[in-house]
Amino acid sequence: MFEKTLDYEINPSINRMGKESFEKAIQQREEISEEKYATVKYFAEFAVRPMFRTPVHKTPADHGINQWEDIYFTSDDGVPLEGWYIPAVGGETENLIIINHPMPMSRSGFTGHFGVPFSGVDTLEIDFVAHMKHLSESGYNILAYDLRNHGNSGAANGRICGIGRYEWRDVVGAQKYVQNHPKLSKMKLGLYNRCTGANAAMEAMYRKPELFTDLHCFMGPLAVSMTALMSTFAGLMGVGDYMELMDLEQIKLGGFTNGEMHPQNYAHAVKVPFFMAQVKEDLWTNNPQDAQEIFDNISSEEKELFWIEGTNRRFDGYNYFGIHPEKMIAFFDKYMK
Repeated sequence: MFEKTLDYEINPSINRMGKESFEKAIQQREEISEEKYATVKYFAEFAVRPMFRTPVHKTPADHGINQWEDIYFTSDDGVPLEGWYIPAVGGETENLIIINHPMPMSRSGFTGHFGVPFSGVDTLEIDFVAHMKHLSESGYNILAYDLRNHGNSGAANGRICGIGRYEWRDVVGAQKYVQNHPKLSKMKLGLYNRCTGANAAMEAMYRKPELFTDLHCFMGPLAVSMTALMSTFAGLMGVGDYMELMDLEQIKLGGFTNGEMHPQNYAHAVKVPFFMAQVKEDLWTNNPQDAQEIFDNISSEEKELFWIEGTNRRFDGYNYFGIHPEKMIAFFDKYMK
């Protein structure tokens, strides 16, 4: 047995959770049932580490686009990133849109229709290549890429996803790739970043504003705070009273707390024309509150929040502009043509 040999104290208030939340988490761990504790740990894992890689299940060729190429570049911290460059249908133009994606998807979308393990999240197929086709046919060149730990891009950070907290470095890497490219650097630039990708772009603009002075506009559908997402999940599964314990479990996995993954902390750095779309009755968040708060923090003088109605399924929001591209095209046309 160990014996005490030194007298000293560690200040319990000096930690990422704060003394009160940490002590509450410890108390919750002592009181929670084994079954509910397993649920909390499952959600903590889901929040900080993609449980699978969604494959790049389609290419532009599947939508009849014959001119495109595989590309690769590095994030700002050296992670290899894989993507596509798709010239506009009918010939390359002066307009370029950089596109990325949510967690746990890839540049091509999501494969819930493949079955397990993907169907454990949602059974829908999400087709992001359809969005690219609409944009390409409307005169936009496309650069689409997989974030770190997703699709075909490299692994990093112990496979932890920061819902933007690490992925902002990928946004910066894509920006530098374009700005250093002999051809792409001469094009007008817009962003189409969804959910995790939108959060990442907001933090990239906060940390490296000098890289985005030539950005014409930013479309950021379904940006989300992890507190809204995970507290809603927890409530649906009967563990909504254990959010401090969930934060502790996320730290134990090497991830961030839910509060640390808030785009509200960086949204004020967005100063270009901004378009956000959200599922108004999203069953997985506390919308409209969360989306409205993120939107209100955006500094842009020209900004719009579009509510997707008629569904409470978040993943319907990801497919929306592939089926109804009119507002997407109108936004980019307004600020890039």
